[in-house]
Parts: sequence; structure tokens; C-alpha cells
Amino acid sequence: QVQLVESGGGLVQAGDSLRLSCAASGRTFSRYAMGWFRQAPGKEREFVAGVGWGGESTYYGTSVKGRFTISRDNAKNTVYLHLNNLIPEDTAVYYCAADPRNVVATMPQLWPYWGQGTQVTVSS
Repeated sequence: QVQLVESGGGLVQAGDSLRLSCAASGRTFSRYAMGWFRQAPGKEREFVAGVGWGGESTYYGTSVKGRFTISRDNAKNTVYLHLNNLIPEDTAVYYCAADPRNVVATMPQLWPYWGQGTQVTVSS
């Protein structure tokens, strides 16, 4: 099993940047695919980005491609999400997820492990 703790959310203005972090427990972090999802009030949980075991394979949701970047540091058991050029539509709770398979799925129900989430609010 793995426990996930997100941090780095906050209130920012449109055009600003943020870096979210997700710290994972356990000694086998490098053997988990990692993902970021977000959920806005009244909306379904949405795939944002994912990264495979080694960090070379990255995937992005259509609405964030070109603005967000996912990366991982296996030595620190941490995955990051760099959010650039934020817009109000990016306002949501951002969740980190982990999967011991080297598979990045866009459907949230396929990810077995989740963090508690961190709020990102973008004002116009």
C-alpha cells in the first residue's frame, strides 16, 4: 500500500503559477504510476496528468496540455504538478493518485490509491 499527501494549493490570480506536491509513503514509490485529477463543485473528477514509473512517459488532459507539467522525483518519493498560466476554470480540488501497475488511466475509478486533495482557487 501507499499513502499520499498533497500540498501546495492556494488562492492565486489568473495567469499565476503554482506547484503542487504529492508525497508518498513506502519504499516502492518508483513502482507506482502516479496521476493528478481534479474535481470542481458539481462536476465529475477529471484526469489532469499522469506519469509512468521512470518519469519518461507523461500524459495530460486536453484542458491542461501545454500549461501543466507533471514530474516525479523517485529519490524523494514525490510527484509534482506545475500549473502555469492558471485560469478560473482550473479552480478545483486537486487529487494525487497511485497505481502499482505501470499504467496511466484517465478514468479515476481505475486508480486504487488516493490522497485527500488540495484546493486550488484561481480568481479572475
